[in-house]
Amino acid sequence: MSIRTERVASVLKEDLGRILLNYQKGNIITITSVNMTPDLAIARVNLSIMDTSGNETLVFEHLQEKIPQIRAELAQLIRHQVRKIPEIQLFMDESAEYAERMEKLFREAKRKESPQNRTDD
Repeated sequence: MSIRTERVASVLKEDLGRILLNYQKGNIITITSVNMTPDLAIARVNLSIMDTSGNETLVFEHLQEKIPQIRAELAQLIRHQVRKIPEIQLFMDESAEYAERMEKLFREAKRKESPQNRTDD
């Protein structure tokens, strides 16, 4: 990425984070990364969503429906910094869930490898 795209991505990440605070109702929405296309026309936003009821997909679908409203709010914040307000594409970032599953597997493997099963000299 060029310096300009990195700067715009950083600004978008910060401003979208503030905007998404309004959409948190009993859940946690975190922006893990923002990737811009070279022409700054599209912002690909990776989200990590944690919901107490386990309905992350419902929260994500709700955010997908609200993209025009989120983009309008973003336009109010960055209209003097960019010529064109980028289109927003949301993606679920499941790396935290993947890491949690891996940790669970490691704990299970460690538990199975108890001191009784080891052969020591």
